[in-house]
Amino acid sequence: MGFLTNVLYWISTALLVPVIVFLLMIFVGALLMLGGFYGIYMNRLKLKRKTGEFLDKLKMERAGRMDLGDAVKEKGMFFEYLRMMMEAGWHAAHSEKIISDFELRGEKELESSKTLMRIGPMLGLMGTLIPMGPALVGLAAGDISSMALNMQVAFSTTVVGIFIGAVGFITQLVKQRWFVEDLNNLNYIYELMRSEKGQVS
Repeated sequence: MGFLTNVLYWISTALLVPVIVFLLMIFVGALLMLGGFYGIYMNRLKLKRKTGEFLDKLKMERAGRMDLGDAVKEKGMFFEYLRMMMEAGWHAAHSEKIISDFELRGEKELESSKTLMRIGPMLGLMGTLIPMGPALVGLAAGDISSMALNMQVAFSTTVVGIFIGAVGFITQLVKQRWFVEDLNNLNYIYELMRSEKGQVS
């Protein structure tokens, strides 16, 4: 029994360095994601104003008579897929496939945030629990400095892991709201153009 316990202790202790390395790598990735998210957010504010103006104009005019040329020249994922539906002539099968592709792309863009949200706290927890064993050994042996060092590592990895998870959670939450809003607008425009096209025909 003592041998098995020692093996488990050695394995868990050996995992500490890889866990800290991966945690630091993911922390850098979280910082990069946070910087990229700020850029996306600023661009989103501009696109939201243009999208709002476009939808207001669409409500005021008959959709079939409205020139969508200027709108679809705008950059962004929403206008990209809107342009694809317009080029498909608002054909039902093609447009529904385009909307499905939009959903898949949106889910794919959320994967990085979801990964951070799950892996960050998991590695943080591992980085917390692994040093607790040596800390307790140091406490039993009266080595307070060793115990303090291990506890410092434990609490530091906890904070970093929670920060990574928070970045993933916040970015995933906001991006998902943007995605649902764009998907709703795409469906609205598609149904409006289809009904208008049916009335014209």
